[in-house]
Order: sequence, then structure tokens, then C-alpha cells
Amino acid sequence: MIYLVDASVYVFRAYYSMPPDMADGDGNPTHALFGFARFLGDLIERARPEYLAVAFDESLTSSFRNQLYPAYKANRDPAPADLLWQFARCREFCELAGVRHLSSNEYEADDIIGTLAARARAGGLPFTVVTRDKDMAQLVRDGDVYWDYAANERYRYHEIEGRFGVAPERFADYLALTGDSVDNIPGVPGVGPKTATALMREFASLDELYGGLERVAGLPIRGASKLAEKLRQHREAAYLARRLTGIACDMPLDLDLDHGQLRPRAPDIAALNAFFDRSGFGPMLRRQVERLAALAP
Repeated sequence: MIYLVDASVYVFRAYYSMPPDMADGDGNPTHALFGFARFLGDLIERARPEYLAVAFDESLTSSFRNQLYPAYKANRDPAPADLLWQFARCREFCELAGVRHLSSNEYEADDIIGTLAARARAGGLPFTVVTRDKDMAQLVRDGDVYWDYAANERYRYHEIEGRFGVAPERFADYLALTGDSVDNIPGVPGVGPKTATALMREFASLDELYGGLERVAGLPIRGASKLAEKLRQHREAAYLARRLTGIACDMPLDLDLDHGQLRPRAPDIAALNAFFDRSGFGPMLRRQVERLAALAP
């Protein structure tokens, strides 16, 4: 089993939930760093992963999706400077802890995870994606796990539809219809979650839906008589949204699972203790990394 961690979810969670008065000797805040380091250490202790990768987002404005649609994620405020500083320290922690971390200017963390998941599946290796991002549910297939670590809830393939309302294979198509306000993706006007769910239960994909619009008027959906025309009018927007909501599972990534490049290494205890000294951290994380070192092969 390979564990694929969506880092931003847990850095942001720590930033907004941990006491903000934690700081290093220079006054730089370290609460998000502390929370992320504790989370990652806890995850390794609990799961003892044979393979592990942590994916970070590089930028909100430089991915290929911004080239397709400049308004993509334009509704989000820039990350505070102190949070960006802590993101860099989180990557440094991963390096010292022996955990492979990855990021890209052109692709998002979702795409890194999607590409690693696709490679793992091709090699017969199931994966667990550690996240709270609903978009990641589209990656899950039989044998895989979606793990909402903060809520301690795990969903396997056959449980995804019950949790999110749509099967994993149809999730990106569903979002293309409803849009995604979090990412500033408009979708088809007037098509909400209930309508999109009903359509995705009737049609296997966006392509099948647009190939069978004549059937839409006869479906037991409120406003079905006008829905087909609405979908027809906004076909181009729906397909653009589909390119934005789909996770890229074939990005260029110089990494070979067969060569064990994602196997966790023993943490560098001396370097981590110096890192913790600079960060103003006490004994909790130090004891944890000593336990992790004992677990390392």
C-alpha cells in the first residue's frame, strides 16, 4: 500500500486550529509547522507505510488550469506571508524526516497524487489518499482508500457514492455540471447537486449525457423539459469545466516506484533536533522522531 498525502489540507488545518503564538527565535510563527509535523509523524506511526509521498501545491496561479481558464481559483485570497514561510519549513521537515515530498509549478498536488496513484495501480499496488478534499474521491478504485485523517473516516470504492453522492468514475463529470465554487469553476447554470446526481446515475459520463440529450426531458427530474436545452446551450462551458475538475494522472514525473524512491528513510535525528531548536519546539516531536527512527528499516 502506498500512502499519498495532500499536504496543503493539513498545513492549512494546523494554521487555523493551532495556537498562533508559537514562534521561533526570530519571531516567525511556527504553529502550522508544528501541527503538520505532528500530523505526519502520527500518520507514519499509525500506518507504517511501505511507500509514502507528500504532495504540495506550488502556486494558486501557475498551473495549466490557469492557462485554460484564467479565473480558476481567482476568488481565493493570497496565502498570508507567514503561512507561505511555514509551508517551506514543512517541506524541510519532510526532507529531514526521510519522507519524499513533491511539487510542481505547472501541476497541482492533486495531479501529483493522481499520477502516483495511476502508476501504483499499473503496478498492482493499491493506494490510500490522505486528504479532506472531495475532488480526490475521483481517484479511488477497488482496493484503494480515501482517508479523511482528521475525522478518522475511511472510504473504500463502494462507499464513495454513499459519502459524496456520485461514483468515483463520474465525480469529475458531476463537478463539471454543478461547478465548484471553491475553485471558481462555474459549471452549467441552474444545475445543482441534486440534478447533477440524478444525471450521473442515468448517464455514465459527460460524453454519454451529451450523446443522449433527447432522453433528458423524460427523466424524473424537476424542470427536465427545459434541462436538455440548458445543457445544450452550455455545452462548451461544461466541457471546459470538465478539463478543470478532472485530475491529471499522466503528468511528467521523474520517479520510479520500482526503485523504492518513495520508501520512507530513517529520519536524520541530529538535523531534526537542530531544526526543532531553531523552531522553538519542545520534547514532543523529538520523542516522536526517535520512535520513527526505531521503526525505520
